[in-house]
Amino acid sequence: MPRIGVMFDRDRAPEELPAYAAAVEELGVDDLWLVEDLGWAGSIGSTALALAATSRIRVGIGIAPVPLRNPALLAMELATLARVHPGRVVAGVGHGVTEWMRQVGAERKAKLALLEESVTAVRGLLRGETVTLDGAEVHLDGVSLVHPPSVVPPIVTGVVRPRSLELSGRVADGTILAEGNGPAQVGAALGHIRRGGAGDGHELITFVYLHVNDDPADAAKVTGELVAAQADWLGVPQDELFTLIGPARDIPAKIQALTDAGVATIVLRPLGPDPLGQTRSALAALAG
Repeated sequence: MPRIGVMFDRDRAPEELPAYAAAVEELGVDDLWLVEDLGWAGSIGSTALALAATSRIRVGIGIAPVPLRNPALLAMELATLARVHPGRVVAGVGHGVTEWMRQVGAERKAKLALLEESVTAVRGLLRGETVTLDGAEVHLDGVSLVHPPSVVPPIVTGVVRPRSLELSGRVADGTILAEGNGPAQVGAALGHIRRGGAGDGHELITFVYLHVNDDPADAAKVTGELVAAQADWLGVPQDELFTLIGPARDIPAKIQALTDAGVATIVLRPLGPDPLGQTRSALAALAG
């Protein structure tokens, strides 16, 4: 059985997060994942709120764009969270959406170098090392943390393209795959990740749309616009997008298919006005 997580949707008000985090922990999920998109909520503050409201679940950042995050500052923030809540933080980072990075004057040319150097620098700092790095994009001169964590949080990347997937396999502790990727896409991505040098300990994480509904037409009213946009972004027909949209009875087999393809953590992204109810239905289906 994989780890089962649930996402706190970016459109929900931040003040709803503590109660939501406590509720999904009570439901028995393993993880809560948070989104950092431009103009919505910041991931570090959101992670702190979620950790403070819970006692057991792991909280994942999915994902912080490295062009917006100086690696020294990011390591300082992560270290604080990891010291207070050891073993409960997953640091997700990525290239950032190009248009958004351009909007805030943070677009960088050497995107692969920036991501790799950021992961390397942040991990070194979290391990308590004194880091000197004069890279293509990251420049640190004898920087260290006064309070590094005793349990270093895993650093995972949210990436899409083959070269970035190989990079993730080379330097990250895991990889996040976006909503819509099914077993075939997972297998292809894992091939690139393995070519980067990842071993069995590399955690493959997949986000999956969830909407339990026996009526396809009614489900489409809730999910159709988002599904269409995601299919367009991935460049696949809508009917080929992998989701958990449909009857609850279909969920166990689909979860098993992702697990068989190599996914270790499946993060449910509930769609519609009742995310807790959707999550409850999915968990009940998985429990048999």
